[in-house]
Amino acid sequence: MRWGVAWLRPKLQFPVDMDDDFFLPHRVAIVGLGLMGGSLALALRGYCQALVGIDRDPQTLALARQLQIMDLVTDDLFDGLRHADLVVLAAPVRVNIRLLEVIAGRITHPLMILDLSSTKAKVVSAMDALPTHLSALGGHPMCGKETSGLANADGKLFWDAPFVLTETARTTDDLRSVAETLIAIIGAIPLWLDAETHDRWAAAVSHLPYLVSVALAGCTPGEAAPLVSTGFRSTSRLAASDVTMMLDILATNRRSVLSALESFEKALESLRAALQGEDETALRTLLTAARENHSRLVRHPGSDSLVELGSPDTP
Repeated sequence: MRWGVAWLRPKLQFPVDMDDDFFLPHRVAIVGLGLMGGSLALALRGYCQALVGIDRDPQTLALARQLQIMDLVTDDLFDGLRHADLVVLAAPVRVNIRLLEVIAGRITHPLMILDLSSTKAKVVSAMDALPTHLSALGGHPMCGKETSGLANADGKLFWDAPFVLTETARTTDDLRSVAETLIAIIGAIPLWLDAETHDRWAAAVSHLPYLVSVALAGCTPGEAAPLVSTGFRSTSRLAASDVTMMLDILATNRRSVLSALESFEKALESLRAALQGEDETALRTLLTAARENHSRLVRHPGSDSLVELGSPDTP
């Protein structure tokens, strides 16, 4: 199993000019036509034999039909899956887990499954329990917006974004190839990680920033609104994220998020102590170290190298 190894693709021209018809025969069903599912549909349009959209919300279905993104739009899960050989689960995390249970009990034909859930451990556990005629691979594109819904979908959303892939007991070579091809088509960067590492890292770079944004937005007095500008908007932007989606994420990654919160609290305490003690030397050291670490974290990775990120136990 290829835990902890990332393949970083060379720069691509968009739309991708595929040299062969490897992906074209596939019929892809996307369950959940929100921001991520809708953006994926836009990015895949023209690159597969058929696109099927599945959602329970009547307004979302009506908009999907109006936009003519997909070949078939339905609120019937099993009717939609009947037309597919690859299904992408793009609903909230706990909904995706329930969908896996339903699919396992009702779908009897071979089917490849990829999910886009923001946490991976519980999803991978559910995938491991699937019957053998179902192949499954965990996925998480590290991109998004604070605005949700199909109306905000963007076919360019995935460009240059890391797309985590997590192997399961039901991952096959064919599904690996299909997933990597799909990622190339939408312009993302495949990154193979085990579920535990993904959840720990995602807590640090995504789920904790959301909570920090929430805390900042919650504690800022309304009387300060006349001074709100780019700094506050950028640091509090994530507080505008969909609450139901974020509750799912926090509930399914509780341990890693609590650990990240503990580290953040320690960092805040160090800043508070230096400020309270009027220790400008210590404060400067902390600010400088944070600035340098920020530079390292946001630096864009190499364009065509293979990077070893470590084993599942030692990332």
